[in-house]
Amino acid sequence: MKLSLLDRSRTRVGYPESAALAHTIERAVSAERLGYQRFWVAEHHAVPGIASASPPVLLGALGAHTATIRIGSGGVMLPHHQPLVVAEQFLMLDALYPDRVDLGLGRTLGFTAPVRRALRHGSDAPDTFPEDIEELRDHLDGAAEITARPVAARTIPIYVLATGRGLAVAARLGLPVVIGGPVLGSPALPDALAAYRNEFRPSPRASAPAVLVSLDVLVADTDDAARDLALPEAWAMARSRQTGEFGPLEPVPAIRAQRWTSQLRDRVETHLAQGAVGSPATVRSHLDRLVKATGAEEILAFSSTYDRAAQAASDAALRELVHD
Repeated sequence: MKLSLLDRSRTRVGYPESAALAHTIERAVSAERLGYQRFWVAEHHAVPGIASASPPVLLGALGAHTATIRIGSGGVMLPHHQPLVVAEQFLMLDALYPDRVDLGLGRTLGFTAPVRRALRHGSDAPDTFPEDIEELRDHLDGAAEITARPVAARTIPIYVLATGRGLAVAARLGLPVVIGGPVLGSPALPDALAAYRNEFRPSPRASAPAVLVSLDVLVADTDDAARDLALPEAWAMARSRQTGEFGPLEPVPAIRAQRWTSQLRDRVETHLAQGAVGSPATVRSHLDRLVKATGAEEILAFSSTYDRAAQAASDAALRELVHD
């Protein structure tokens, strides 16, 4: 199986928010040295715990600091952008970093009503995701009414961050899909993936269906040590359900010292159970089962923790576990 990383530029207590972007660049440089397939970044708006709001801007910096690893978006949230503008951004990136740029597209709206209002996206806005992908594709390929520039010298890969209807859209357009989150545990997933594969129409971007699975992956010497690495993210997620705010990563001792309600503990445990977290043997077993269940060609790991040295060690251990 192939192996890639997704970094969300998580902020950390005790660091300025801008440091999260420098940390992402450092991690991409390390991922290239370790031999990862690709390194993707995310788009989140007005989230206190995430510094990455503009994948194209961050990808420009990543390309300048790396030489061979593929870089991409996981993903650009297309409802917030005009297809022409996205095409121009990624055509520029591809011109600067030839044959290294991936375009992952999602449809997630802002997490809160104020953010959605700021993005000019009302709750009654029509869903034009399939049509927008087609328009964006035509701009990238020089097949639209106007010519987006710089004119493409090659075909830029497109991936659909998909669940439900998104799988059907990807099948019709002949595009690879990225699946993750709660859908991985859904009993409907096997049938949904079978339908995607059966209905797939080959395209210039993909001659056959392809599935990437995205999940939290953290590796340490023991299962308990890995759970400690996963705790800052699990705690932030659990707290967000209580406070409505997804905050920066905190050190494990500071988390342990806080008041844990039974509800918080249950939510932390639920989050920990959703990822591949543990010793090398535990993680390898989890990934093997997941690949067997989904037929995935690639794992896209999106882990984050407060301890950056431990994060780097986990990335290295994961790469040791999984070879292309």
